Amino acid sequence: MPKQITEIKEFLLTARRKDAKSVKIKKNSENVKFKVRCSKYLYTLVIQDKEKAEKLKQSLPPGLQVKELKGFREYSLVLSYRITPTGCLIGTQAME
Repeated sequence: MPKQITEIKEFLLTARRKDAKSVKIKKNSENVKFKVRCSKYLYTLVIQDKEKAEKLKQSLPPGLQVKELKGFREYSLVLSYRITPTGCLIGTQAME
């Protein structure tokens, strides 16, 4: 179940809890999202300022697993192909 946090201090306290398992950092062109997985909820903090996001990343607890994600949906390449009965390869490429 997701919950959004609006204050950086509250997010850091949540990340330091004993039931916090991991943090995912997702960077977009407009903002940076920090998502901390706890036992019951997934807490999300959205920051528009890139410098504040970098400082927050440095101040995360060291024992926490941190995974950085980029906006991969913008650059994913979809390959679709099929093989004809004669053995020819027919394929298409599409950007999503």
